[in-house]
Amino acid sequence: MSHIHSTAIVDPKAQLDSSVTVGPYSVIGPNVRIAAGTKVGPHVVIEGHTTIGRDNVLFQFSSIGAAPQDKKWSGEPTRLEIGDRNTIREFCTFNTGTVQDKGVTRLGNDNWISAYVHLAHDCIVGNNTIFSNNAQIAGHVEIGDWVIMSGFANVHQFCKIGAHAFVGMSTSLTQDVPPFVLLNGNPAAAHGVNIEGLKRRGFTREQINAIRAAYKTLYRSGLTLEEAKAAMLEQENALAEDVAVHARAMREFLDTANRGIVR
Repeated sequence: MSHIHSTAIVDPKAQLDSSVTVGPYSVIGPNVRIAAGTKVGPHVVIEGHTTIGRDNVLFQFSSIGAAPQDKKWSGEPTRLEIGDRNTIREFCTFNTGTVQDKGVTRLGNDNWISAYVHLAHDCIVGNNTIFSNNAQIAGHVEIGDWVIMSGFANVHQFCKIGAHAFVGMSTSLTQDVPPFVLLNGNPAAAHGVNIEGLKRRGFTREQINAIRAAYKTLYRSGLTLEEAKAAMLEQENALAEDVAVHARAMREFLDTANRGIVR
């Protein structure tokens, strides 16, 4: 208990590893569990049925695990789950889920969440993402691994963003974004493949070329969506498996899009 500041209020029922640090004036509720090595800064409120993994850093003035901003919520014990090694900067707001969906809001591992980010009820965020200041995510949104959300980008409820996509500053998204796509604007428009990001993550030239070819078929060929999917499948069949897997991810995403894709 020596790691908990004397002015912090930690409910006796909360489950905190002995190595957890809690800063001044923070408040932690009875249904909170925090694993080893996590640091909670000053003036942080963690409530609801919230589970936080190992080695996270929560900066001051964030609200974590508050009730969902949904009029249908009637006090059900829905959850917020945060993984390991996340950095959560100042003034972030993460809400629990609703029973109208899976009942859980989830943030994965190794994410960098900048100041003023809102993660609404029932959102699912993967691993290794970057959210710049004031990125705003409405309810039921899914964000894939390695996605970058630039400052003031916002996402309509029920949208999906595929892995390795890059969303530019102040972009307003009302449709789904396939993996690897770089987009910007209001309304959002696709502007190619996130090539620089893929290079940084170790994608080979062959893999990047296959992704670019799939992108051109989808966005530049003039084909209908169904025609483009058929053409993309033909392209995949001519590739080695370690190359085809990434182009396939783009094509298969099209079958799971909830709101149509930005195109």
